Amino acid sequence: MTTTHRIALIPGDGIGAEVLPPAQQVLDVLGRRHGFSLSYTSYDWSCERYLREGAMMPTDGLDQLRDKDAILLGAVGYPGVPDHVSLWGLLIPIRRSFRQYVNLRPIRVFEGVDTPVRGARAGDVDFVVVRENAEGEYSEIGGRLNQGTSEELAVQEAVFTRAGVTRIADYAFSLAARRRGRLTSATKSNGIIHTMPFWDELIAERAAGHPGVTWDQEHIDALAAKFVLDPARFDVVVASNLFGDILSDLAAAVAGSIGIAPSANLNPERDFPSMFEPVHGSAPDIAGQGIANPLGAIWSAALMLEHLGHAAAAQDITDAIASILAKRDTRTRDLGGTATTAEFTDRLIELL
Repeated sequence: MTTTHRIALIPGDGIGAEVLPPAQQVLDVLGRRHGFSLSYTSYDWSCERYLREGAMMPTDGLDQLRDKDAILLGAVGYPGVPDHVSLWGLLIPIRRSFRQYVNLRPIRVFEGVDTPVRGARAGDVDFVVVRENAEGEYSEIGGRLNQGTSEELAVQEAVFTRAGVTRIADYAFSLAARRRGRLTSATKSNGIIHTMPFWDELIAERAAGHPGVTWDQEHIDALAAKFVLDPARFDVVVASNLFGDILSDLAAAVAGSIGIAPSANLNPERDFPSMFEPVHGSAPDIAGQGIANPLGAIWSAALMLEHLGHAAAAQDITDAIASILAKRDTRTRDLGGTATTAEFTDRLIELL
């Protein structure tokens, strides 16, 4: 019998609506090949909706998503709507309500992609940033006082719990055990006196349960430098919400293009749907021109297939991505070519 997965589509803003259709085309091709099908429900939740109705999504939005097997998102953000409004009105409620506490961002240098880092070579750089996605520095605890006066202040509290750090550490160590057996923990315990030593202690505690994984820790400033100077040394990097956010964007740039970088927001227990999205933003400067690079969304779709139990189909996608980039005959403008989004997608499907 054919397995059918229910997929929620949230195109969002800007080029988000342009990169999801190519991802759907690729998914449907793989479904026919590997014997599964996908049923899609699309939602117009976006900054445009916020400007029209005063909210990024309806009050029952989470309930509408709850019975889906996965969520595929395009991009969120547009001029005229503050970023904290769009983020806290859509993405963060989904991530936290559905306990998507793992943010997974694979980093790979592909043959045929020029990287600004001289020592980043195809075949050598292939690692994953595991970002804690539900607490840490991105908490709602804090506030503003004496606004508009010379005594104005803002307080933002970071929240690190034993449960939160333990579960992300266990996920990262388990992932490292399935890969090359190396883990690096990002910290700043020499300067952040409470949360980071707590993080370090719990990472060391969980490491004892994974004796097959070699691990170390690096202060975030030195780690950022080593991402540039020696990116091939890394396998799995685990980091807090803020550190992981910054490191993964830096790593995508090291790999040559943030336009091809994917991400997964995972609920590993599968009690709730997980969400998959390209790392790139809504790119309003090129939206509507049909020139966006769809690879970030397509690679995110591959992560979704792997999560749904279709590892071979996911591998087909990443193999095709590697092939089209290595051939250099069809490229979107961000990679130095002239192909439109549609032309690039057609070529990728040919390679599939």
